[in-house]
Amino acid sequence: MPRTDPQPPSLCTCFRLRKLSRLVSQRYDRELAPAGININQFSILRRASRESRTITALARELGMDRTTLSRDIKPLVTAGWVELTQGATDARQRCISVTTAGKGVLDTALPLWRKAQHAIEATLGHTGVEVLHGHLDHAMQQLEGSPSE
Repeated sequence: MPRTDPQPPSLCTCFRLRKLSRLVSQRYDRELAPAGININQFSILRRASRESRTITALARELGMDRTTLSRDIKPLVTAGWVELTQGATDARQRCISVTTAGKGVLDTALPLWRKAQHAIEATLGHTGVEVLHGHLDHAMQQLEGSPSE
């Protein structure tokens, strides 16, 4: 009979963070589904709604590769939620801005996002979320400032 002992946690930090990210993303995606978006699209819309900016600047803020963000924006453009325009000073740059329809999607999605946020906090506890945020913020700060190997 094969053993069914639980697997020990991975020693790989990347694996653990990616697994946690997938689990958390799945929770947010379930809540956001009625708005017709996922957490990645919500994050792009929410950050882009603050002001029109270049794709490069938005990618930097999101911690994404510019080409990945460009690919992820395409369905948002097709849906009519964002529009891309030429940069004011450089025609090669693309600036992203959220349309009226995109703002409507955000208005629908925001209470759903809050519900997901509260569910995560209920699961991990308020203190647990604060500690997690502190560790994540510290790690991001350290890794953003460290040279690549």
